[in-house]
Amino acid sequence: MQYRPFGKQNFRCSEIGFGAWAIGGAWGAQADSDSLAALHRALDLGVNFIDTAAGYGNGRSERLIGQVLRERAAAGKKENVFVATKTPPAPGIWPPSPYCRAEVRYAEDYLRENIATRLATLGVDRLDLLQLHTWTRAWNRHPTPFKILRQLQHEGLIGLIGVSTPEFDQNSVIDLMRGGWVDSVQVIYNIFDQEPAAELLNVAQECGVGIIVRVAFDEGVLTGKFTAETKFAADDFRTHYFAGDRMERAVAHTEAIRLELADSGYSLPQAALKFVLAHPAVSTVIPGIRTVAQADANCGVSDLPAMPAALLQKLHAHNWRRGVWYGGK
Repeated sequence: MQYRPFGKQNFRCSEIGFGAWAIGGAWGAQADSDSLAALHRALDLGVNFIDTAAGYGNGRSERLIGQVLRERAAAGKKENVFVATKTPPAPGIWPPSPYCRAEVRYAEDYLRENIATRLATLGVDRLDLLQLHTWTRAWNRHPTPFKILRQLQHEGLIGLIGVSTPEFDQNSVIDLMRGGWVDSVQVIYNIFDQEPAAELLNVAQECGVGIIVRVAFDEGVLTGKFTAETKFAADDFRTHYFAGDRMERAVAHTEAIRLELADSGYSLPQAALKFVLAHPAVSTVIPGIRTVAQADANCGVSDLPAMPAALLQKLHAHNWRRGVWYGGK
């Protein structure tokens, strides 16, 4: 496993982290025994960064992570595992409307109560990184929630402070980085969605902000496992993500990428992760890991050779603005 600086912090994180959304059950049925085994295996392979959230199974993901950390401590394993979690805005429109007020959706009483729950669920006295689970550009002029988080930081309840970008306006957090409000930003970045490379990632480097990349496999399609006919269970998030003809179009784009990889030595999922890691602003990428086999496969990518510049350039051409209909593609 290779390690990278986490922004300007005195911490080096595994460049492959553990994305713990799926173990909360959002991707259909998931046995806790499989989740625990996957977590243990990833940590054995050198992973030292885990990302979770309050909403991942209503605390289920956090409880499993806390259990694994306690089991390893009881076994005498001395590890410095960094756990990042997230607090959602108070109930209301998701994503937040421009007319929502930050001081209402992230009120101090609400933040304190939610963070107390995060501490209890993980079984820790201090959160390594607390991220606001979403944001809206309308709140940039009055980033009151971050003032509250700084106070909680001074009280010793949280270590670092971060934010997770809203899917359709990721650049809304650039002002937060430049204003010094956040230590990290969690961003969607993959072969299809390359927009962060235009500005956001460069600003993160300038400001010393750690970058956590989510959705590196575009919810699984960039692993190459899906076909145009792939369907998911009703309780699986991907049923909605790939609604309509989105799966058919995504698979067609994926197959075009697979052709680019012929004779490259990379499988499609390996290339998807190496593409993300090729940007120097990236601190860690957090693919969802549900099984021991996935832990082995994802962690193994770290020690593969860096992606050649010529192949990287070919993959740049696969940026896909799927939200805009260009000739039906």
